[in-house]
Amino acid sequence: MSILFHTVKEQSKIRIEINRSLFIGHVARVESEEAATSFINQVKKAHRDANHNCSAYIIGKHSDIQKADDDGEPSGTAGKPILEVLKKQNLTNTVIVVTRYFGGIKLGAGGLIRAYGKAASEAVCAAGIVEMQPHLRLAVNCDYSLLAILENHLRNHGYTVTDKTFSEQATLYVLRRPDDTSFDQQIADWTSGLATLQEAGEEYVEVAVWLN
Repeated sequence: MSILFHTVKEQSKIRIEINRSLFIGHVARVESEEAATSFINQVKKAHRDANHNCSAYIIGKHSDIQKADDDGEPSGTAGKPILEVLKKQNLTNTVIVVTRYFGGIKLGAGGLIRAYGKAASEAVCAAGIVEMQPHLRLAVNCDYSLLAILENHLRNHGYTVTDKTFSEQATLYVLRRPDDTSFDQQIADWTSGLATLQEAGEEYVEVAVWLN
């Protein structure tokens, strides 16, 4: 069974002004380093007239790939604080780009670190965070005479039916948490032992979480 991980719920963009400089934070969920690079390039193309398009991303359920880019800002003042936002929120499969339009007032190294971190944090806050929980996908096969009562029990006990197929028997595809040890027995009780179960893969379920 795969591990759970955190990522952003949706793509978002925010704008903040700090000492006359405009910072635009962009965040997106991505599944690969190629997708992260593609998103960064899209933002750079859309804001080619900006002074900087700084970025960071973390990829992999174990956060295996981590990269940051200052894009011309002093070393460690842009990409690193963006990456630190991802780490603080325990995010992976997530990319952030912070675009800066210089407003004429220099911020200094500390000011840049705070500004890029703030823009990245607000972009993540706007996107929301979800916990991706692995669930076992089970095919529950039963006679048509048991279908209505089985669906009713599953619904009342909070189980998610992702699909149905109909042939000689009805088949419900149900998601079960890894720590749910009562599911098999419940199916047997609800159907008097007449339903059969088969493993049918794995699926992640999104659960909203609060920002730290």
